[in-house]
Amino acid sequence: MKKNLQSAINVVVLSLVLISTESSPTVCIIGSGIGGSSVAHFLRSYSNSEIGTIRIFERHDAVGGRMATVTISGETFEAGASILHPKNYHALNYTKYLNLSVRPSESDSSFGIWDGREFVFKTFTSQSKLPIFQSLVSFANSILFFFRYGFSLFRMRTFVEGTVDSFLKYYKSFESRPVFETVEEMLKWSGLYNMTKRTLQEELLDAGLSPRLIQELVTVITRINYGQSVSISGLAGAVSLAGSTEGLWSVEGGNQQMAAQLINHSDVKLHLNEEVKSVSFLGGNYQLNTMKGKIYPCGITVVATPLDELKIHFLPEISIPERKLQHTYTTFVRGLLNPAYLALGSISDIPQLVGTVETPDVPFSSISVIKQHKDNDMTYKVFSRRSLDDALLDQIFSVRNETVRIDWAAYPHYHAPEVFAPFILDGQHLYYVNAFENAASTMETSAVAGENIARLILSRLTGQKHLSSVKLESFGDDAYDVHADL
Repeated sequence: MKKNLQSAINVVVLSLVLISTESSPTVCIIGSGIGGSSVAHFLRSYSNSEIGTIRIFERHDAVGGRMATVTISGETFEAGASILHPKNYHALNYTKYLNLSVRPSESDSSFGIWDGREFVFKTFTSQSKLPIFQSLVSFANSILFFFRYGFSLFRMRTFVEGTVDSFLKYYKSFESRPVFETVEEMLKWSGLYNMTKRTLQEELLDAGLSPRLIQELVTVITRINYGQSVSISGLAGAVSLAGSTEGLWSVEGGNQQMAAQLINHSDVKLHLNEEVKSVSFLGGNYQLNTMKGKIYPCGITVVATPLDELKIHFLPEISIPERKLQHTYTTFVRGLLNPAYLALGSISDIPQLVGTVETPDVPFSSISVIKQHKDNDMTYKVFSRRSLDDALLDQIFSVRNETVRIDWAAYPHYHAPEVFAPFILDGQHLYYVNAFENAASTMETSAVAGENIARLILSRLTGQKHLSSVKLESFGDDAYDVHADL
C-alpha cells in the first residue's frame, strides 16, 4: 500500500515538474458546450505558440452541454438551446467556418395566449400553402396584434433594438475593445450594466409599454425562453425578447454540431465520460483529479459549465455568489392534443404555438407543434416548470404514442439586482466562463464570454492588455466580415 502511494506521489511530482518546464502551458477546460468549445477555438485562433496542449473534460458521453438533440420515432429534434438571432455573429461565423447549414425558423405559425381557461388572444391560421394567402393572413394577424397592443409593439421593438445595438459592441476590433477582467466591467463598457439592476417589468414600463402587453405577450416570451416571469432582470428579459424577433435560425442537424466541430478543429484532447472531481492549485500549477481516478497537470484551468449544481472540490476554496438554476422540463410527445382541454372544439382550432400567462392555473409554459406528420399525428414540445406526470399528460393529449422527458438545469433564476461571480476565480489562472450567465444565458452570450476568456488568458500570459499584436488567424478570409453583409 505504501509503495503504491509513493508511486502515485512520484507520478504527480513528475507531472508538475514537466508542466513547469513547458514554455506553453497546458489548458484544461471543464465543459464541452458552446462556452468551452469557444474558449478552445479562440485560444487556437488568437495565439501563435503561447498555448500548449488543450484538454476538454466532459462528464457525459457527448459534447455540446445544453445544446442537445432528442430522437422521437426516428426523427431528430432540438432538445436544448434551440434558436439563434440573426445578429449572433460568432455563431454565424462558426457555421461559415465549419461549413454547417443554417435552417431558418418557421415564421408563419399560428399563435395563441391561453390563461388556463380560455384564449385571450389568437391569430388567424392559413390552411393554404400559396404565398399570396399566407401573406394575406400575415397582414391580418399584424392588424390583430396592433388592435390589441397598439403602439406598445413599436416601443418594445425599439427597446430590444437598443439592447442588441449595445451588445454588438462585443464584436468590435481588438484596438477598440479591451479585455475584460470582470463581468461588471464588461457590461459597463457596453452600456448594459444598469439593465441588470432593475426588473424587466420596470424597464418596460419606463419605456412606455402598456401593462396589457407586458402581462400577456412579454410574459409569454419570458416563460418560453427562460421559464420565468417579467420579474427577471432587465437585460435577461431584453435578450429573451430578442429571441422572438424575425430571422431566427438554427443549425441543420443540431446546434451541438458547432461545439463538436469547433473542438475537432482546435487540436483538443477530448475526455468524454470523465467528470472532474477536484481542482487543486499546487506549486504554481493546477492538478485535476477525475472520477476515473486519473490525474492531469494543467497550467491553466477554465471552468465552462455552471458550478451551481456541480460538486467539484477546489483547493484552495473559491468563493462565488450563491445562484439558483432555473430548471426547465421539456416534454416531447408524438400524438395529438386534446382540444377540449384548451376549451376548443376541434384540433384545427388549436394554434401551433400555445403560450401562457403567469397564473397558477396553467401547468405548462408553452406547447408547440415541431412537426406535423398528418392531420391527426404531430410531434409536440412542451415547456414547464415542473415535471408533467402521465395523468396530466393524458388530460392535455387525446393521443400519446411516444413521450420523452428531459430535465434541464437550463439557466440562472434571474432577479434584480444581479450579482456576478468573477471571471478569475483565484487571482491566478483559474477562469469561469459562466460568470457571464447572470447577465443573460444564450449560445451567443456563452460564445462572447468564451472569446473574452481566451483573450484574458493570452493577455495575462503575454502582458499585452489589448492583444493588439497577437496575430488573428481568422476562420476564413472574411469570417469576421459576415455581419457586414447581413
